Amino acid sequence: MNTDQDLMDIRYTGEKGPLFGLALKTGLLTIVTLGIYRFWQKTRIRKYIWSSVDAGGDTFEYTGTGIEKFLGFLVAIVFLAIYVGIIQMVLFYAGLNIMVDPETASPQEAIAQVAAIYITFFAVLPFILYAMYRARRYKMARTRWRGIRFGMEKGAWGYVLRAIGYGFLAAITLGILLPLQTFKLEKYMADRSYYGSARFTQEGKWSDLYKAMTHILIAIGIVVVSAIAMAGAAASEAVGLAVLGGIGIFVGYIWFFFGSVHYSVQSFGYLSRNKLLGDEIRFNAQPRTGFVIKTYILGGLLLSLLASVAFGIVGALATGFIPLMQGASGATVALFGVIMAVGYIVALVVVQALAMILITQPILGHYIETLQIRNAGALNRIAQREAETGVDAEGFADALDVGGAI
Repeated sequence: MNTDQDLMDIRYTGEKGPLFGLALKTGLLTIVTLGIYRFWQKTRIRKYIWSSVDAGGDTFEYTGTGIEKFLGFLVAIVFLAIYVGIIQMVLFYAGLNIMVDPETASPQEAIAQVAAIYITFFAVLPFILYAMYRARRYKMARTRWRGIRFGMEKGAWGYVLRAIGYGFLAAITLGILLPLQTFKLEKYMADRSYYGSARFTQEGKWSDLYKAMTHILIAIGIVVVSAIAMAGAAASEAVGLAVLGGIGIFVGYIWFFFGSVHYSVQSFGYLSRNKLLGDEIRFNAQPRTGFVIKTYILGGLLLSLLASVAFGIVGALATGFIPLMQGASGATVALFGVIMAVGYIVALVVVQALAMILITQPILGHYIETLQIRNAGALNRIAQREAETGVDAEGFADALDVGGAI
């Protein structure tokens, strides 16, 4: 801790070797148990990551369990199966069928299929947003630091309504109101969050996020101008202008990707710097876009190379054994097929574990280590809070695959 300014630094002490071994071992157990162990896998990885975050000499603790996540998943999957089944029955009786072969479907059937897909998506969308809020609430309720619990108030359906409303505004303005959506949704969740007896408050102004959005706007401008140029080239048959327009669209697409990363990183920094805990405690966050992009690029390239090697080895073994299968019994051929399938699955687990240490952990560690707690002495005046009740264990988030591995 920096006592001169009462700043508390936060360190991430996780290492590549232990995390890779944990991700690989739990990934293989997930395969052996036909996916059931994934709830315990996620729990064990969280426990490792949480315990690797050191703030002022005290590490965080994750108290969630695999069994409560598994039971929550079962409840959610049964509800969603019934809900989606009812929707499909209604669509079927309305003449909209999602199960149509595109190759043999008539134009009317193809349109009906597209309509059914969109109706199903928008019917499930509220539960996706609901799952996002409940997943964050669960993680807050299962996190401790210095023995004091974090927590979050109920409010998932309020979040759903706001997310749909602000998302609609962002969509009809072609992304211009994206900062409003980002700020308002984060404020809704932050203002309902606690550390012990102290409440978080999201301060700041949504319009300040436009600075972080600069590169996205530039990318959109490049794409629009390039599209206009290509339209003009088509009308005047100007080949050179069409080529320049195509190049411009490609550049705009790449720029948009990097701009989106920049917006994500810098909006996180702004929102963190403008959070207040209690009446005195603030935060300093200075994440660097360059580090995140570099990690994505270099980590992605290395991951692609290693993935090629892993799958290449399995493929080479399969190719080498194929001649030996000629004339073999049906049981032997079937066994060979199973072994090769297992080999590819194991290679996939290895690649996922590599992604964890090459991309996920470095970026997570960067966010953590560029974060500081200001006026940290006031933390000593925060008291314990009561344990959260009625917090579901991310069942909908697991069922809808919301939130990723962490």
